Amino acid sequence: MKELSGNIYNRQAGRDEPKFKLWRSAGLMLTYKCNCSCEFCYYNCSPDRNGLMPIDTAIGAWQSLKSIAGDTAKIHITGGEPFLFWGHLQEVLKQAQKQKLGKVDMIETNAFWATSEKIVRQRLKILDQLGMGRLKISCDPFHQQYVDIEPLRRLAGIAAEMLGPSRVLIRWQKYLDNPIEMKNISADERNRNYISAINRYPCRFTGRAAGKLAELLADKPIEAIASVNCKSVFLAAKGVHIDPFGNVFSGTCSGIIIANINQTPLENIWRQFHPTRNELIDTLFNLGPAGLLDRTIKPGYKKAKVYAGKCHLCTKIRECLFKNGFDRSTIGPAECYFEPIAV
Repeated sequence: MKELSGNIYNRQAGRDEPKFKLWRSAGLMLTYKCNCSCEFCYYNCSPDRNGLMPIDTAIGAWQSLKSIAGDTAKIHITGGEPFLFWGHLQEVLKQAQKQKLGKVDMIETNAFWATSEKIVRQRLKILDQLGMGRLKISCDPFHQQYVDIEPLRRLAGIAAEMLGPSRVLIRWQKYLDNPIEMKNISADERNRNYISAINRYPCRFTGRAAGKLAELLADKPIEAIASVNCKSVFLAAKGVHIDPFGNVFSGTCSGIIIANINQTPLENIWRQFHPTRNELIDTLFNLGPAGLLDRTIKPGYKKAKVYAGKCHLCTKIRECLFKNGFDRSTIGPAECYFEPIAV
């Protein structure tokens, strides 16, 4: 396990200043492809997205995280929807088992594939044998706009029986207990359900969540968030997400690439992380998203009257910068961005 002093920022920080945390978890985004296009998706996943993480990339990231965090390292596999590539998912787990990397802490799914008891039992048995710790099932109004509730109930019930309740996480259990219709309703009804869901379960307004959803909940003038920086967000992040192309995102800050594991091993990325080494990250770190506004004046960004929060502002600015060809090694990849909406 690495020591905090192994990071260059920590060595230069004052004794009483907050330090950059060890990364103890990594979410391996097997793909951006998903059968859903949820309005609150941090990564803008959808059926027309691409990318499939090579097995060597997944195993390399897993090994690197263990180098950073030792036995406390936790890997979870997510997407997109990893079960769209069932055979590939199995191969990743088989290689991890072969390399003696330990159990994968968690695998996430929206349960679209749980169309019969036979399929569910077959797949859960295989995952259990391959060392899956927990199964996380997405269950909320956003996913149920695309996935029927019955496959989800089938998977949740059989998984609790086969794996034990403690190894099955439902996000959100309250919604599974009392689902609401999301498919055959009007746009206004759907929007009301969105607002109700986010009021009960707040989300970060980045990726697709910075689109329609953020606009529905926007209530903060830019002056209210202009002085808020992202220092604590970067320093306190205890994990990363790694996309199919090897791009590393701090925490859930999708679309802000801090490095790429195909160029630099993850343990070296952690060791070398210092915000001043990247102009955009340095600005977010010290000034927050409002500090980026001067960069977007020439490209033509028009400030909105209100935002849902600083992540909403950050994403809208980055969309504008991406559209205008700003440093794609930091603002990217294309899968995380969609055409900016006039605001």
